[in-house]
Amino acid sequence: MKLRNLIIAALAIVAFSSCKSQYELLLNSNDADAKYEAAFKYYNEGKYSKAGSLFESLSVLTNGTERDDTVRFYWGLSNYKFKDYYTAETNFSNFLESYPRSPFASEARYLRIDCLYRSTLRYELDQTPTYKAITEISEYIIEDPSTPHLQACRDMLQTLNDRLDKKAYEGAKLYYKMEDYMSSRIAFRNVLKDDSENIYREDILYYIAMSSYKYAHNSIPSKQKERYLTFVDDYLNFIGEIPESKYRKELDSVYKKAQKALGKRTGDIDDDMSERDFAKERKKMMKAAKKAQQEEK
Repeated sequence: MKLRNLIIAALAIVAFSSCKSQYELLLNSNDADAKYEAAFKYYNEGKYSKAGSLFESLSVLTNGTERDDTVRFYWGLSNYKFKDYYTAETNFSNFLESYPRSPFASEARYLRIDCLYRSTLRYELDQTPTYKAITEISEYIIEDPSTPHLQACRDMLQTLNDRLDKKAYEGAKLYYKMEDYMSSRIAFRNVLKDDSENIYREDILYYIAMSSYKYAHNSIPSKQKERYLTFVDDYLNFIGEIPESKYRKELDSVYKKAQKALGKRTGDIDDDMSERDFAKERKKMMKAAKKAQQEEK
């Protein structure tokens, strides 16, 4: 029984070695037909790494022939399916330069931008690839607005832009976490200045208000009045835009504290305040802020 198992194991090793040798021999062969057939065999079996290597080797033999565009396209497609998106993008770029009118050109254009999209990095890392992908995808849509991949392209752009929004938001939030509230408020305001439709707009407006409040609270007494009035302005901005916010209760409470610190009557601003009353309250606060600045001088 033991001898039988040894024989079976030996035969398996021989068979494996034989298969490996056949592939390596084929890879180094100049038989274009045999290599072409084997490359598609491996591709259809889902062995994309081997298929890609054979198509790459085959491209030298088919250069200038009728098969060349097919070989070069499937070389890129093999790398794409092997999830080597960087190499695949290079393959498709070179393919399109050589064969812009090939029957495979339309699919190659889409696969190339898909490679760029898939090669982008998470928001904590360098976003240069993200900006490049956004540019290339946008140009692709402009050049081919009737593409069957239009929705996929729009989804890519949405994902990439959301990632940039998150990077900007988290970058500003670092100042808040470090308790540098003046820099935090400036950074969050700059985020909205660069992109007023940032998907984290509600959170950003909340942090702007909280930054101004905490900056005022931590200031020396001679600076507090002016800085609390800045918070009041941020608070009014917030509730004017998002009266039903998840942050409303917390900010109302902070507003009471600011009013108390300013020596004013405490109380919330009603949710159903009219636009006229809101404008009146805002004008009053801005006038008080201007007066406080003059007093400081």
